[in-house]
Amino acid sequence: MNRLAPASVLAVAAAMGMVVASAVAEDAATPPAFIRQALPEAALWGQGQMRFLGLRIYDARLWAGSRFEAADFGACPLALELNYHRAFTGAAIAQRSIDEIERQGDLTPAQAQRWLKALAAVLPDVQPGDRLTGLYQPGQGMRLWRGQQPLGAIDDAELARRFFGIWLSPRTSEPSLRSALLARKPGAGP
Repeated sequence: MNRLAPASVLAVAAAMGMVVASAVAEDAATPPAFIRQALPEAALWGQGQMRFLGLRIYDARLWAGSRFEAADFGACPLALELNYHRAFTGAAIAQRSIDEIERQGDLTPAQAQRWLKALAAVLPDVQPGDRLTGLYQPGQGMRLWRGQQPLGAIDDAELARRFFGIWLSPRTSEPSLRSALLARKPGAGP
């Protein structure tokens, strides 16, 4: 039996476009440094995977402090990481976001256009392996990063709350992903 060395396996997997976790990657139980700076007490609340027709779309992780409550997700700061397994344009992500936001309640056409424009201005095209992280700041808005690179901010508190509601609202189109993100038991250690 011909066995490949671990480095060869990683090289072959990378050449095939597979996302490979690195031994030097950040600790899975520790938020990225820029999130630790903004949310010093942030802990991993839960994680899950978004699939469509059996295809992996992205892995998601929710970071929040000890006061976070699922029933009132918009009351506390939090961060959501999405690690993509597929390529998408920023415009497609923005449009899908507006479609999902409308599930939470009606938007006027003018509001939908304004929010679509705001999201399209900060959401980049993504490739497999890209990580987008959003920081929700109640009453203020949100900030976004690709990897460690800041992408921008949206200073619209209602848009930010409804954007994060895509994953955390009881009216989400993906209730099993929501359950996985909210899996941490209140009172569990950091």
